[in-house]
Amino acid sequence: MRRVVILGSTGSIGTQALDVIAANRDRFTVVGLTAGTAAEQLAEQAERFGVTETALGADDAERLVRSVEADVVLNGITGSVGLGPTLAALETGATLALANKESLIVGGELVKRAAAPGQIVPVDSEHSAIAQALRSGTPQEVRRLVLTASGGPFRGRSRASLTDVTPREALAHPTWDMGLVVTTNSSTLVNKGLEIIEAHLLFDVPYDDIEVTVHPQSVIHSMVEFVDGSTIAQASPPDMRLPISLGLDWPNRVAGVGVPLDWTTAHTWTFEPLDDEAFPAVALAKRVGRAGGTYPAVFNAANEQAVTAFHAGAIGYLDIVDTVERVVDEHEPDDELSRETLHAAERWARGEADRLIAR
Repeated sequence: MRRVVILGSTGSIGTQALDVIAANRDRFTVVGLTAGTAAEQLAEQAERFGVTETALGADDAERLVRSVEADVVLNGITGSVGLGPTLAALETGATLALANKESLIVGGELVKRAAAPGQIVPVDSEHSAIAQALRSGTPQEVRRLVLTASGGPFRGRSRASLTDVTPREALAHPTWDMGLVVTTNSSTLVNKGLEIIEAHLLFDVPYDDIEVTVHPQSVIHSMVEFVDGSTIAQASPPDMRLPISLGLDWPNRVAGVGVPLDWTTAHTWTFEPLDDEAFPAVALAKRVGRAGGTYPAVFNAANEQAVTAFHAGAIGYLDIVDTVERVVDEHEPDDELSRETLHAAERWARGEADRLIAR
């Protein structure tokens, strides 16, 4: 029986995790739940699962993690506010099932130093797919990682055609149902850029050996190419319950958690190169990742401000990534990497992004 704490239990990842646990009560028990602001929904979840330890907000979530004995902490918080809870979970020695990619990306080496080997299990579908495929060979046998991207709602569009994109159009993702920030990031491919940084940090593969291919069917969730020319791909219908279940009980699989592909019907899967001109966020993220230090924190914070401004009607769609790039270019990094310098870099990035947006 694995004792589980779910951070962000009222969000998309959290509610699906509770679905997995509800169907496997003999395997998992919930010992802690946290949410951002949805107090009523959190109380309903706590009553349903018999949970006495709950918290609202990231600071209280961090305190809860330190005070509850758990085998697994699933971090499903959105945004860099998840860094504190991520570090707290690692300090407890619990397995960290990580859906909050921003905490790893922003924290970088700070998070890696706090983690024991194998302590972080990725929950993003792409990184879960890579983790599964990597079991087919040794680290020395890996040639490259190939992250798949659905292409979002604007796949095939030129940069010029994206000038007048509306917030409603940006939220019309063809495959996944996610929150406002993540869905917008998927449309700009900022999300894929963040995932490249995450893949580098999780699997210690150089940025030059991490590529992106556009796969609109979202059935192949990512691939690993080995030195002998073999490519191992993880395929399943798009359903986050599968990678969530692996995060909760890695490396064991939970029977019946997902619906397999139907091999009695015809399938057509396509792959296309990424258009770097229309979607420059991926190349920018690689540059940011190589720079390291506080640069990823600045990239992420500036993007969050720009996405908010776009949905408020303050800037256009193409201004999102353009604003992020200008903030990154103006950043002067701190030589020391700590929670304090990361927070300072984020504050500066948000202020600088707001200044550029106001202009």
